[in-house]
Amino acid sequence: MANHKSAIKRQKQTINETKRNGDVKSSVKTAIKKFKLSLSAKKAEESSKLIKEVVPLIQKAASKGVLHNNNASRKISRLTLSFNKVYHTN
Repeated sequence: MANHKSAIKRQKQTINETKRNGDVKSSVKTAIKKFKLSLSAKKAEESSKLIKEVVPLIQKAASKGVLHNNNASRKISRLTLSFNKVYHTN
């Protein structure tokens, strides 16, 4: 347990940051899940709309430090690849 003022403050800040990070991660996961469901249901318009919402969410999470930059890039890359595989086959 924290014994002095600065340690107590740090502990409170850590709790708040952890909750905020969890909320951001949860919203990213939910958005990805919605996109994947629309992709599997072959709803082209909805999928294209959702990917335009998911990518900025992931990028913002990375810029805030919630996700590592490489992790965010990998997620974005895989999502766009799956979208292109379904709708842009030659």
